[in-house]
Amino acid sequence: MNSPRRLALIAALAATTVLAQTTSEKRIINIQGAPRGDLRNGPLTFSGSPVKATVSTLQIQASQATLAAPAGTPLTNAKGRRTANFNGNVQVTRGGLTAKGGQLAYSEATGRGVLSASPSATFVPRDKDNDPVNISATEMSLDVDNNISTSTGNVVMKSGNQSGRADRLIFDEDKELAQLTGSPSLTRAAKGNQKELVMTGQEVRALTGNKTLYVRGNVKLVQGTLTTTGNAVYYDDKKNVAYVIGNAVSVDSKTKVTVRAPASGALEQRTDLARVRALNTPFKIPTEQFDVLGEK
Repeated sequence: MNSPRRLALIAALAATTVLAQTTSEKRIINIQGAPRGDLRNGPLTFSGSPVKATVSTLQIQASQATLAAPAGTPLTNAKGRRTANFNGNVQVTRGGLTAKGGQLAYSEATGRGVLSASPSATFVPRDKDNDPVNISATEMSLDVDNNISTSTGNVVMKSGNQSGRADRLIFDEDKELAQLTGSPSLTRAAKGNQKELVMTGQEVRALTGNKTLYVRGNVKLVQGTLTTTGNAVYYDDKKNVAYVIGNAVSVDSKTKVTVRAPASGALEQRTDLARVRALNTPFKIPTEQFDVLGEK
């Protein structure tokens, strides 16, 4: 007889196999139209006005597409390992995301499509009262296994009165969460009597719908004559308030006033009033709100 332990192991292996098959099936690309080329060995070339393709939830359009198999493998036996290259006026859509560029290289093995040649993207949030998110970069990678895109190289992100710059951006479309790394900065434009606010650190995370930010690592906030530094900051743009923790210090270069947070406290900076005060009680940043999919 099979022991309970053996039965549990068999069930786990079966579940893993089903999951792997489901993931593999999601990555299979379907290109519409009658191709030119060797139908058995490939590559196949598709052209149209435009060429259309689908893979999982991604919808792709382009002027031309090529489908190929790994060297030495017939195209007919290569499902799950094929590559597809799209050229000319490439457009990729998924839910509220629309990305454009000159070229797209997709791999069924990895489930990623890499958009290049001046790529840009616009994300329209589910709540129509929220600002769209516009992204430009040197390269953008779209993952079909989840609703996450990764942009690299001279990244610029804009949403309403906020704009961010970094070397790398991960954008979680489900949470409407941006993670910027590589010399990141985020600027909130001047509005009314409020001066421009610039925040820098080792990492910036922004919930673009809620307009809340979490910045960590050598944090600096500069607004007019005020410069505030610390280990981390939580900023709520709708409430015009920032909480700086960890060796937090604020200096006004005009009045020469310095405000320091107590060892167990924090600094509260009202960005609408250009005012900083020390808090004797600790402030806990809700870091769990800023976790990207898969993080713990």
